[in-house]
Formats: sequence, C-alpha cells, structure tokens
Amino acid sequence: MKAYIPRPLYIKRIEPFIDKQLIKVITGQRRIGKSYILLQLSDVIKKSNSNANIIYIDKEQLAFSAIQNHLDLYEYVIKMSTGCTHNYLFVDEVQEITDFQLCLRSLLNENICDIYCTGSNAKILSGELATHLSGRYMEFQIHSLSYVEFLTFNRLSDSQESLTQYLTFGGMPYIHNLAMEPNIIFEYLRNVYSTILLKDVVAREAIRNVSFLENLVAYLVDNTGSLFSAQNISKYLKSQQVNIPTQTILNYLKALCNSFFIYKIQRAEVQGMKIFEIGEKYYFEDLGLHNAIRHFDFRRNINKLIENVICIDLLRHGYQVYIGKSDNKEIDFIASKDDHRIYIQAAYMLPDDATIQREFGNLLEIPDNYPKYVVTMDDLLSGGNYQGIRQISLRKFLLAEDKERL
Repeated sequence: MKAYIPRPLYIKRIEPFIDKQLIKVITGQRRIGKSYILLQLSDVIKKSNSNANIIYIDKEQLAFSAIQNHLDLYEYVIKMSTGCTHNYLFVDEVQEITDFQLCLRSLLNENICDIYCTGSNAKILSGELATHLSGRYMEFQIHSLSYVEFLTFNRLSDSQESLTQYLTFGGMPYIHNLAMEPNIIFEYLRNVYSTILLKDVVAREAIRNVSFLENLVAYLVDNTGSLFSAQNISKYLKSQQVNIPTQTILNYLKALCNSFFIYKIQRAEVQGMKIFEIGEKYYFEDLGLHNAIRHFDFRRNINKLIENVICIDLLRHGYQVYIGKSDNKEIDFIASKDDHRIYIQAAYMLPDDATIQREFGNLLEIPDNYPKYVVTMDDLLSGGNYQGIRQISLRKFLLAEDKERL
C-alpha cells in the first residue's frame, strides 16, 4: 500500500456519503492527488468495516489494460465481488473506459457495490454521467494543495518565505519529494503540463491546432486576471495574419476548463448578481504550472499571483466566485456560499493614499453588511482597517478555514 499524507479537507466532505446509494465522483486536474484521496477513503472504509471487499482499478496501470469498455468493467467487478453486501468499487481515471457510465448504472441498480471513481475531465459529468445517472451521483472536486497543506507536505512553518515558495512553486502534491530549487521543480511541472495538454485536452477534445492551443495558454499566463474576450483575441490574431475563428478560441478555452487546468470566472453585477456573458477572467488551478510555462519573474507577476491564489482558495472552500461589477468599478471577487457572501479586493501593497482609496473605496460603495476585505502582502494599516473595511494579510487569509470570520 502506498504511503500518503492525509488531506482531511476532502475526506470530511466525502465521508458522510460512504455506503449511500450514490456514485461518488472525484474530479480535478491530472496529478492533483485524486488517487491518494481514493486510498484514504479505502482506509477509512476498512477501519470502520473489517469485512470490506475493496475492488481497486487504476487505469494508469498496465495490470488493468484489459478493461477497455463497460462490459470488461462489469465482468471484472462481478468476478471480484463477494457474496456479502460489503463490496466497494474504486476506479481511478474512469474516463479511460469506454461507456463506463453504462456499467456504473447497472452496478448501482443491482446494488452490487458502493462506487467511487476519479476523472480528469469535466465532460464525464456534463456528458457521460449526466445523461445516464442524473441525480444519482455526487461530485467532489479536488484542488492543488492549499497553503496549509503545502506547509504540511513540505514540513514548513508559516512565514513570508514559505508563502513566497507557495506562490512560486504552487501546490502540486508530488513536489514535496523534490528539492526546493526552481530548475528542478519547474522541469517536473513542465512535464506535467505537457501530459495535461496532450492527454486531457488534445486527445480527449480532438484538438487539431496544437500550436495555437499552446500560444493561447501562454496568452492566458501573461493575462491572468485580465478581462478576456475571445472576439478581441480573434481580431488581434487577424491583425497578425493569423486567422482563427472566435468559436475555435471559445472551444479551446472550454477544453482547457474541462481538464480543470484553468477556471473561467464570470462577471456579476453587485446589486442583483446579474451575470454578464462576456468579459470573463481566467485563473489557473496551480500557480506552479502557471509559473513554469513562461519565463518566471516573481515581482512582475506578483499581483496576478495574489489574485490567482485567492480565487482558487475560494473555490477550494466551496464558494461560487464571480468578478464584481458596480457601476464602472470592479470588485476583484464576490464569493457566495449558502446564504453567505464576502467581497475581496486583492493588492500586493498599499503604498500611498491613492491606492488605499481605490482599493477600499470600491468596497465602501457596496450598500450591504456582508464581510468586505482588502487582502495584501504588506504591513497592515493602523488598526487593520480603513473606514470599517478590514485589511488582512494574504497569509492569514490562506490559513483561515472560515473566510466569513477572519
């Protein structure tokens, strides 16, 4: 059995659904640690039920190469099942099995086993599973390591140096096995990026223009946190004698989102939360991958890194995230969960009164009583607030489990 470092944030979410007649689907970017979540769940089950029969299929191992389609999968599960009612099926990278959803539907209907599977592409939910198993599965999305997990995995204490390492190297779990040296870690991350692009985007989505896809990713790296318009990109390309239709750009962006490599964050009106269909922003699942793709300059990129890390941390904690629009002013993030909402402005530093008034002023104009924060990396203002709006450090924000009560 592989050794692993526990990730209780996710286990606590999934644990209440063990032995329930629902398929547990664990999604997330490749190499994000989904397989180890399955292993942890397996141990949780065996701890509470010593008679549990664990059927584990890892489609990245040659031993399971014979399982090609739903019939192969069904035959294997039936062969490995015991006569008792304590069968648990774990399938890692289930999208590699053709028509897998037909087998899972049958196993669920026959109540043969409790089912858990992982997938590295969102299409398994929007297409394969949704069509055949609507309302009969639960999705649990896994993200790269949080700052808290990064400290645990790498045996670090919370400090400004640790935060800088996190913003530079990101939270891919495997890097804790490597020396904390940029050339070593970025070389590993560039290989992960190539695998994601080729296996989960190009092959899965039948992408033809791989060169343009790579250029689009580079553009997203350079413009992380900037308002994006596929139409404007298409016009720019035409001016450079490159003719790429707007729809192709949209298709490629969707393919990158489907692989959980990037996230599309839409704009919403602060009052009424009307969603705007154009002018979205894109953020990367993992900052290390973001930084490995282009020549990395920490100081030049710090503002976009701060925005990106805040966005993913909010998603990690279950928030719906939007870019706020209030008249002609922008709020970096509106984050909603259940009946709670928080507003966030992100800034590297507050060097002068003009910056202070801009960052806090946008929040001061919002006429409600939900928590509002300015998150920065520099020293706190006197009293830690400006006219009632709190300033908090990025480290404190990332360490907090409850974002409404910082």
